[in-house]
Amino acid sequence: MRPQLILVAGPYRSGTNGDAALIAANLHRLEEAALQVYRLGHMPMIGEWVALPLAAAAGSKAVGDPISETFLYPVANLLIRQCHAVYRIDGASQGADADVRLAEELGLPIYRSPEDIPDMTVDANANAPQIPSNRST
Repeated sequence: MRPQLILVAGPYRSGTNGDAALIAANLHRLEEAALQVYRLGHMPMIGEWVALPLAAAAGSKAVGDPISETFLYPVANLLIRQCHAVYRIDGASQGADADVRLAEELGLPIYRSPEDIPDMTVDANANAPQIPSNRST
């Protein structure tokens, strides 16, 4: 198996009522999960990493404004089609649930815990780069 491009899906705005601090906390959780994916030897992707800069370049002033709305879900939809799998972290999120449904339609694996994600750091190929992992064996 080769390293995968894995979309990390979970709450971003869900449950925040637009509170910037709560949105930032949700993004932090997504990024912590992305770090787990990376430490297992895969390339993580979070839709907001792409959607937010695109929305800002298009003139968005705040998450949730009409311009940002034209990017958040469509970008995730396009990204999923480029990914090998989705890692769905805990937390209520209609957007993340839609990501999972699309991934299932595309026949992609859905990982629901770090233990489900194949560990690519233990590779029989001596030439493969080894990525530090904090997963206990």
